[in-house]
Amino acid sequence: MVDFEYTKVTSALQCNFVYIANYLSIPAMMLSASEYLDAIDAHPNGVYVVHERIERKLPFHVHRKGQFTYVQGGIAYIYIENIKYVIPARHYVWIPQGLAHYLEVRHSVTITRNLYFYTNNDDKDAFYSRLGIYPVNNLLLEMIVFSERYNGVIEGGSDAFQFLASIKNILPQLGQETFPIALPTTNDERLRPIILYLAQNFHLQVTLELLSDKFGIGERTLSRLFQSVMRISFLQYLKLLRVVKAIEMMLQNKLSTSEIAYATGYNSLSSFSKAFYQVTNMRPSSLKFNL
Repeated sequence: MVDFEYTKVTSALQCNFVYIANYLSIPAMMLSASEYLDAIDAHPNGVYVVHERIERKLPFHVHRKGQFTYVQGGIAYIYIENIKYVIPARHYVWIPQGLAHYLEVRHSVTITRNLYFYTNNDDKDAFYSRLGIYPVNNLLLEMIVFSERYNGVIEGGSDAFQFLASIKNILPQLGQETFPIALPTTNDERLRPIILYLAQNFHLQVTLELLSDKFGIGERTLSRLFQSVMRISFLQYLKLLRVVKAIEMMLQNKLSTSEIAYATGYNSLSSFSKAFYQVTNMRPSSLKFNL
């Protein structure tokens, strides 16, 4: 039977005792959501390391640490207020301290590799204060793979801490180009049913006229709603949605790029490729190669 080692931490905010696991003891996947969040911030000058393949459900929350999450073998989404950001495979997200968010993983094959970093040197580079999604090059990938040997709390002074600190230190040099897909969401009672309809019928030739007739909203009113509530035009939203769905299809099945183009509502491979490049700054074949 495995003996679990616990560290008792007094919470200045909660005035009670919580138990967290250090990297030699209980795996993070066995912690409850509240214990998991407590453990992340319990050692402010350390690094908290979690590698997992579970679809952990967390509410909107904040950390006092900066979060590095690498997505391996699938796709994940991060929600910030009313915006859903796409994190494809072979990309990582940097979430600065204090930013309310939650992460969603929809594919069981997806592994997330999470490093929660101390913030006492974040003022050295503006990178650490911005949300960003970035591609992972071969150097960073090798470092992430090496970090698999660590789990839980890594305190300062150890070789493990020095290695993990080198990952954090190198990020501003590598994170020059962000992955730009941010799909707006809304709880607006007029737009919500329309957004749900589009999510289910993005492959059809959907127009403002069709939506206007179906939902009883004038075309001009509907167009203004997208601009005022979603901060994006209807056509741009539909383009973003189709590209997100295309990326999901690349991960979920073995469809060719042409088949994905038609399955997402485009009449030709060239028009799909053009729209995909406008949104992601890369061709479908390039992204598909890295997934």
